[in-house]
Amino acid sequence: MSFKDKIDLNKLPKHIAIIMDGNGRWAKQKGEHRIIGHQNGVQSVREAVEAAAEIGVQYLTLYAFSTENWNRPKEEVMALMQLLVSTIHSEVKTLNKNNIRLLAIGDLKNLPSDCFAELQDAIKATAQNTRMNLVLALSYSSRWEIINAVKQIGADIEKGKLKITDITEHLFENYLCTASIPEPELMIRTSGERRISNFLLWQLSYAELYFTEKLWPDFRKEDFFEAIVDYQNRESRFGKISEQIEE
Repeated sequence: MSFKDKIDLNKLPKHIAIIMDGNGRWAKQKGEHRIIGHQNGVQSVREAVEAAAEIGVQYLTLYAFSTENWNRPKEEVMALMQLLVSTIHSEVKTLNKNNIRLLAIGDLKNLPSDCFAELQDAIKATAQNTRMNLVLALSYSSRWEIINAVKQIGADIEKGKLKITDITEHLFENYLCTASIPEPELMIRTSGERRISNFLLWQLSYAELYFTEKLWPDFRKEDFFEAIVDYQNRESRFGKISEQIEE
């Protein structure tokens, strides 16, 4: 029996986030340049998106490029940006065919102009799709997001639009990149690393964390389904005790 057959479709996480880690190590193991790992990781993206859509996950967020990644060697960054542009361009038709809407979060204006333009075109082209939301975290880091939200709130206080006493968790969330997106219930990280690396720090407060030794280019649908089965065998209490959850 496959892991997909073990999934309770009535208890699916509405939102799953993935840190796609291990492309460089995968390439190194094969004696290839790091960009070969990134190229092979594209198939894993397709597998994860298809798997999520097949079973009815509503939101899938992929950590594609962090603000810290800008510090990588220039050659790798440029190759990654070119790969991103070509992949987005080639996948729009498939996204529309499968009724999947593309969204993006992060410091998007910091992307190269051609990459930003391709991304915006893809977002517009898929805006009416309703089956699933695919969220790309690009030029993103959670610390940047939180500081950016604080700056926006401060600016609105200076303009008289807000008072300090207006600030609540709910209001703060409305200033985050994910204001219109539900918080993830499950976060998956590949490659065996057990940290969240500045990814959705606020939003992952109550998420279940799942770590797999698989390097991202080796991640397939069955691995995705296995993570969901593991999630469904856990109990999220949100600060309560088991008896309160059962009630």
